[in-house]
Amino acid sequence: QVQLVESGGGLVKAGGSLRLSCAASGRSFSSYAMAWFRQAPGKEREFVAAISWSALTLKYADSAKGRFTISRDNTKNTVSLQMISLKPDDTAVYYCAASTGAIPQQRPDSYGYWGQGTQVTVSS
Repeated sequence: QVQLVESGGGLVKAGGSLRLSCAASGRSFSSYAMAWFRQAPGKEREFVAAISWSALTLKYADSAKGRFTISRDNTKNTVSLQMISLKPDDTAVYYCAASTGAIPQQRPDSYGYWGQGTQVTVSS
């Protein structure tokens, strides 16, 4: 079992930056693929980025490519999402997720562990 806690959300102006962090506890964190999803009001939860256990495989949604960077530090049991050039459309609750395997996936049902989310609001 893995427990996940997100932090780093907040209010930022369009074009600004935020760095989200996810602190994990539990067994075998380093062997889990990790991901970030987001959900805006009235919208479905959507994939943002994912990273394999080794950090050798990175996957991004088209909306995130070139602007967001996912990383992990297995020695600290943390996963981060560095976001730059933020847009109002990036406004959402961002969730950290962990899979039971090492291969990153884009489907939310591939992840069995979720944090409570952190709010990101981008003003125009």
